[in-house]
Amino acid sequence: MKINLKSGVGELLFGMKEKDVRGVYGNPDRQFKDEDGNIIYLYNDKKLRLTFYQDEDMRLGYIIVSNPSSEIFGSKVIRENWTAIEAAAKTNGLKDFEVESFDTIDNHFNEANWIIFQVEFNEVIKIEIGATINKNDEFDWKFKA
Repeated sequence: MKINLKSGVGELLFGMKEKDVRGVYGNPDRQFKDEDGNIIYLYNDKKLRLTFYQDEDMRLGYIIVSNPSSEIFGSKVIRENWTAIEAAAKTNGLKDFEVESFDTIDNHFNEANWIIFQVEFNEVIKIEIGATINKNDEFDWKFKA
């Protein structure tokens, strides 16, 4: 499952609607609404959490991945050493990370690519990736229906 910066994960593209995602992965294992009215899909076997934004006509806008087979920059990322992943990220143009720490978790956020590497004990445990914003201050949807 390849993480595609600014675009999505695997076959999933930012801007897809629920029906488009179900066409790729079928029905989710669990579905619920968050406090903002967004619809969340959980796919247990894929270890994916997908968020469809209520205020953006229910388009896929955010993906959380903890699948151990996920890859970025041509290498596996989950359960891998953050120091190695950070070096690969810098080689691939992701140089600026804001770091927030919560107890044993460090979130390494790159705003230009709207990606968070969640790290615990120097090991990547989760990736969060969101749709980016274009120069017109609008979401840059990659899926064209």
